[in-house]
Amino acid sequence: MPSSEELSALLEPAATVLITVECQQGVVGPNAALPQLAHEARESGALANVARLVAAAHAAGIQVIHAVAERRPDGRGANRNARLFRAAARLPVQQLTGTPAVRVAPPIEVAEQDLVVRRLHGLSPIQGTDVDALLRNLGCRTLVVAGVSANVAIPNTVFDAVNRGYAAVVPSDAIAGVPADYTPAMIRHTLALVATVATTDEVLTCLRPPGVRPA
Repeated sequence: MPSSEELSALLEPAATVLITVECQQGVVGPNAALPQLAHEARESGALANVARLVAAAHAAGIQVIHAVAERRPDGRGANRNARLFRAAARLPVQQLTGTPAVRVAPPIEVAEQDLVVRRLHGLSPIQGTDVDALLRNLGCRTLVVAGVSANVAIPNTVFDAVNRGYAAVVPSDAIAGVPADYTPAMIRHTLALVATVATTDEVLTCLRPPGVRPA
């Protein structure tokens, strides 16, 4: 774990962006396409912690980007080159453009100043999207990554961020995957090698004025 001084230095508000990954109704909502993942995101407290991070970022003037995965009803432009994509195309809940499934899920609140980036292909919110250009235009040096899943999209996001020269911070209790015991193992043996790992409370402490306790 980093010291509070090290974490605070990384989380300078003017150079920090928080990205929420696939925290959408069709992924983590009550009627999600993958009920086990949605259950884990909610029961572990990860989704609630993402909401806390978003609220704190709003209060601190830190930019928030919501990364949403969706597909067209005709499937044009979507990947078909992996088992994951083919299985997703057969799920009863589809992440179709313009439907409730691709809206950011409660309790996360989307503010007017937030950016919502949608992708029709791939595994990462950064590769092949506007996110990298947006981060550079925002003066971002540190990307805080939260959301789902620890199996695929979260590590892809962290690796893509690091490969592009950003420092990555991962609040370990604000990401979720399946099975439940996979997430801490993946964080310890993979993400901790390339990102700064902290808890949500530790990140929140750095985002709040001294003397103000995390909610």
